[in-house]
Amino acid sequence: MSIRILATGSYVPERILSNADLEKMVDTSDEWIRTRTGIQSRHLGAPEQASSDLATIAAERALQKAGLTGKDLDAILVATITPDHAFPSTACLVQKNIGAAGAFCFDMAAACSGLIYALQTGYSLIKATPSIYRRVLVIGVEMPTRMVDWTNRNTCVLFGDGAGAVILGLDEADNGPDFLVASDLHTDGTLCDLLKLPAGGSRAPATAETVANKMHYIHMEGREVFKNAVAGMVNSSRAALERAGVKVEDVRWVIPHQANIRIIDAVSQRLGATAEQVYTNIDRMGNTSAASIGICLDELAEAGKLSSGDRVLITAFGGGLTWGAMLICW
Repeated sequence: MSIRILATGSYVPERILSNADLEKMVDTSDEWIRTRTGIQSRHLGAPEQASSDLATIAAERALQKAGLTGKDLDAILVATITPDHAFPSTACLVQKNIGAAGAFCFDMAAACSGLIYALQTGYSLIKATPSIYRRVLVIGVEMPTRMVDWTNRNTCVLFGDGAGAVILGLDEADNGPDFLVASDLHTDGTLCDLLKLPAGGSRAPATAETVANKMHYIHMEGREVFKNAVAGMVNSSRAALERAGVKVEDVRWVIPHQANIRIIDAVSQRLGATAEQVYTNIDRMGNTSAASIGICLDELAEAGKLSSGDRVLITAFGGGLTWGAMLICW
């Protein structure tokens, strides 16, 4: 039996915030945003929605495609830095919502690299103990629009809300290779101050002062993040390809984290990937953090642009700093 991707699912909220809308909110312009980020619009969660709501819909869609129910799952891993609560975990809430009482659940916080980290963890669970963990639901979900300063044009234009789900499982009818061909994951905590949410945790609990000082908004050192993002994703992608003995021209799709079109272009060019190989949806979604790669995978699958045996290179970079790449076989 091989460990395969059984199905994918995704969900983005109905509300769309365009660049024209942002022009009315902050000192910016459609041209300024598009040329610097590649973003034209993004989705925003409704006031009553939280991350678990987005994750639940994505999970239900994936389960339906796989012909499964929540009762068929053995574990649920949710990658998010925008949980509903500090505790219980968002994974616990998703478990309740989809009726997966038998699954054990936990959240992972790796920012934009979260889905890759979670896919590696889910794969390892099945690989190590296939008699216990046969089907694992992996979800990347974020609502970063709840953490941006809508008066700061450098950050508020970047982000959108969404969720992407992937169901991993043993395929009893398939004796072929596992979906995970090779991976390369890294963390550098010495660079943690480049991209962070300064307050709200045990280091700086919420107070009137932290709120007044806007410490509950995303803080990002843009130039340094850009430099490290490009280097990290390129190096990890090359390492994963080398471990697999695969050249970039043999890859059907390259899916970089949808953070910024300039980062995507720089990574693609350094890898030698063609424009036809690189999948992007940043123009419609913005940066959905841990959800971005899952949404891209589901869009490709829904459009019939993924065939059995296709090699897909996914790579991401996020706060931590975290980064990595994974070569998968569809």
